[in-house]
Amino acid sequence: MRPTDAEILAAPKVLLHDHLDGGLRPATVLELAAEIGHELPAADEPGLRRWFTEAADSGSLERYLTTFEHTVAVMQTRDALVRVAAECAEDLAADGVVYAEVRYAPEQHLSGGLSLDDVVAAVEEGFRLGESRAAAAGRPIRVATLLTAMRHAARSREIAELAVANREAGVVGFDIAGAEAGFPPTRHLDAFEYLRRENAHFTIHAGEAFGLPSIWEALQWCGADRLGHGVRIIDDVAVGADGAVTLGRLAAYVRDKRIPLELCPSSNIQTGAAGSIAEHPIELLARLRFRVTVNTDNRLMSGTSMSREFALLADAFGYDLPDFQWFTVNALKSAFIPFDQRLALINDVVKPGYTALGAQRAFDQVRAAGTERLSPRSA
Repeated sequence: MRPTDAEILAAPKVLLHDHLDGGLRPATVLELAAEIGHELPAADEPGLRRWFTEAADSGSLERYLTTFEHTVAVMQTRDALVRVAAECAEDLAADGVVYAEVRYAPEQHLSGGLSLDDVVAAVEEGFRLGESRAAAAGRPIRVATLLTAMRHAARSREIAELAVANREAGVVGFDIAGAEAGFPPTRHLDAFEYLRRENAHFTIHAGEAFGLPSIWEALQWCGADRLGHGVRIIDDVAVGADGAVTLGRLAAYVRDKRIPLELCPSSNIQTGAAGSIAEHPIELLARLRFRVTVNTDNRLMSGTSMSREFALLADAFGYDLPDFQWFTVNALKSAFIPFDQRLALINDVVKPGYTALGAQRAFDQVRAAGTERLSPRSA
C-alpha cells in the first residue's frame, strides 16, 4: 500500500547528496541579500521560490548551475555561513533525516575576506548549532560534511588537503562538482591520488549530464568510492523486447562492486537525465539490486525534500515502507563515517523506526476494522 504522507515524514531517512548552497530558505536568501545589497530576481518569498524552481527546470545542467549565483552571493560571511548551515540541519531534521552528508565548495565563499579554514570552521559551527536545536525539538540528526572542489577550477589538491586536515572537525569526505562536459575527473588526478594515500573517502559527480566515459574515469582512473548521481549507468543496461536485461561490463562492475549511486530523481529530471519520475531508471536499477540511494541534490532549486522524493517514488512505482527502509540502509552502508557508527544508526535508529511505523500501521488497520464492525452502518 502507498504510505501516507505522515508515515513518509516520520520514516528515518539518510541523505548522502545534498548541496549546502542549494538548500537555503528563500526567506533567508532575501534577508541576507538585503544586508549586502545583492539584487535578486524576485522581491518576495513565494516569487523567489518560484524563480529558483522555474530557472532550474530548463533541462540543462549548465543553466541549472547558474541559479547558484544568488545563493553563493549571500554566503560570503562567517555569520551567513553559520546561519545557513544551522538552518540546513534543522530543516533536514524536521523532514525526518537522521544522518546527512552535506557538501559545499569552500573556494566559492572567499569573496568576503574569509580564508578556506574560516569557511570550514563557520560551516561546522553552524551544523553543530543546528544539530543542538534539532535535538531540543525532539528530532536528533547528525550532519557530516563533504568538501567540494569545482571541476573547472584548479584548486582540487588544495581542497583535498583541507578535507584531510579537518577530518576530526566533521569533514568526512571530498567531492568534485560542476559542469561535466569538457571537465573530466582525470583533470584532478593529483587530488584523488593524494586522498587515497591519506585513506580518505571521496565521491565524484559523474554520469549526470555526461555519460559512461565520465563514470568510467571516475571509477577506473580516479578510484571514487561513490558516484554522485551516476544515473547514466543506465546507458550500459539493455532491456530486450522480452524484458530480459543485459548489463554491459561497466554496469556489471558497478553492481558487482556495490558502488553506491547517489540518485537524485527530481534533480535528474530538471537537468535532462530523465524525462519524468515514472521514466527514471531508479526503479530498474533498484530491481537489479544496484546500490541505489535516494537524495535531494538541491532542495531549493528542485523544490523538494527527502519526504517529497519518497512520495514521488511511492506514487510512480508503488514503493512502500520496506522499500524506503532498503534505500535508507543502502545509504548508511555507503556513508563515509566509520563502520561501527553506520551499524549503530542502522540497528538503533533506522530499523526500529521502520518497525515502529509498521506496528503503528497494523494497529491502525485493526482499529479501523474494529470500528467498521461496530458501526451501525455495517450492522
